[in-house]
Amino acid sequence: MALQNQLIIIILIFLTLTACNNKPVDPLLEPIVSIESSTLTKKELYDAIPSKTAKEDSIIFAQNYIDRWIKTQLILRKAELNLSQEEKNLDKLINDYRTSLLTHLYQQKLLEQKYSPLITSGEIREYYNTMIDNFKLNEIIIKGVFIKIEKTAPNISQIEKWYTSDNKNDLISLEAYCFQNAKKYDPFFDHWVPFEKINSELPEKITNSENVLKWKKSFANKDDQYNYYLSIKEILFIGETAPIEYVNDRIKSILLNKKRIDFINQLEKDLVIEGEKQKIIKFH
Repeated sequence: MALQNQLIIIILIFLTLTACNNKPVDPLLEPIVSIESSTLTKKELYDAIPSKTAKEDSIIFAQNYIDRWIKTQLILRKAELNLSQEEKNLDKLINDYRTSLLTHLYQQKLLEQKYSPLITSGEIREYYNTMIDNFKLNEIIIKGVFIKIEKTAPNISQIEKWYTSDNKNDLISLEAYCFQNAKKYDPFFDHWVPFEKINSELPEKITNSENVLKWKKSFANKDDQYNYYLSIKEILFIGETAPIEYVNDRIKSILLNKKRIDFINQLEKDLVIEGEKQKIIKFH
């Protein structure tokens, strides 16, 4: 606690001294805290604080930064004392990391510059049909409409008729009314939505949903301020096959990743061939 109080005092003095300085100056080179030969200067702390940060936020940021710096230096000190010279030899580790990083950066640059794979709807459907057993639902999904509206909205009783209707004119009337009066109007007749996403917005969540939704498809609920309406037009349960449109993005991501891997593998083969032709590969 004493260290924390000391840090706050140091930070307040630091911010006062630097408030009128747009650029770091020599006084900022003074130390704030030291642990043996390691020192945190005012300039380092000044540079670490994001620009245009409010004074109150700067105090919190600076306090956390100093606290992290102290902990890091203490752990580093223990590491220096307790690790062997062999364990502290980082040359190979750094070189391996550099090699991996540069290789990755070059591959990404080539992918961006020379390779933008397109995934067709035919490829998605072929993969879906081939791997259909892998697309079993682990959640209930629905199509329908969800409405949240203030209880004081005019002619609110009309919603009771419209929101469960399949009549086109009723749905047009519902949309026009909700655009003008509803806090939230979410029609998802043309795409699947996880049931739990809607359930989480109800004032009282529907429990035992697997059984309830087999016989009930419309729900009206309320809290102190709002009425809530949910009408389910289509539903698929856990264990059923997910429709292709629901897993479309997932399949596309899988196929894109596969094409990128194939591209990188081919790139590596081409580089070996090029290296052999240029005689820059030498076995000793």
